Amino acid sequence: MMSAPCTPAREPPPGKKVYIACSNVGGGGRRAFAEFSSYVVRKAPPLERKVECTLEELCSGCNKEVSYTRFVVTKNGLIVKKEVTQTIRVKPGWRKGAAVTLEGMGDERPGCLTGDAVFVVSEKRHKQFKRLGDDLVLRARVPLVSALTGWSLSFRLLSGEKLHCSFRDEVICPGYVKVVKGGGMPVAGGEKGARGDLRVKFDVVFPENLTDEQRKGLAEILRGCT
Repeated sequence: MMSAPCTPAREPPPGKKVYIACSNVGGGGRRAFAEFSSYVVRKAPPLERKVECTLEELCSGCNKEVSYTRFVVTKNGLIVKKEVTQTIRVKPGWRKGAAVTLEGMGDERPGCLTGDAVFVVSEKRHKQFKRLGDDLVLRARVPLVSALTGWSLSFRLLSGEKLHCSFRDEVICPGYVKVVKGGGMPVAGGEKGARGDLRVKFDVVFPENLTDEQRKGLAEILRGCT
């Protein structure tokens, strides 16, 4: 990405300092300022790293300790690698793509201002829940006989709270969705206590084979049902 041209330098008024601004330095849209001199000091490009978080961590918030390698300039002008460890605060409800910027903790380059370190949140796939915005989706497989005669389901939310759903007086149809209000993710930046919903989607499992006797029995039982 090309940087925008710098503001032409002017002679500083007596007793005052003049600063020269360069926009879009390092592609990050930031401005680097340098005291009036024969050249403009640019800022090193930002150093980006991913921070993988589980849905549980994004639900409750957490501190993530991340280690990364940055380039630093020694007193002798040599560029060497340095291992750095920082603690990143992940807030409840953050989504994939949320970023934390640590000013001046990126790479060093000769003649440049030290760049920033930017940590971008990524979501680790969950074995049970899928996230859609602030909502969570849970898929449940229900045997056909249970879908017709009654069924119950117990599971734990990401917060650790146990939830019990019972279907005794209703038939679970293929594609049926039960919405649990407030059972989803916290709404980052929203009102205190605001949460998305949990959507439980049911997949009815049909038998692969039936005997003639079973078919006849089902036909007699289901005849007249609407």
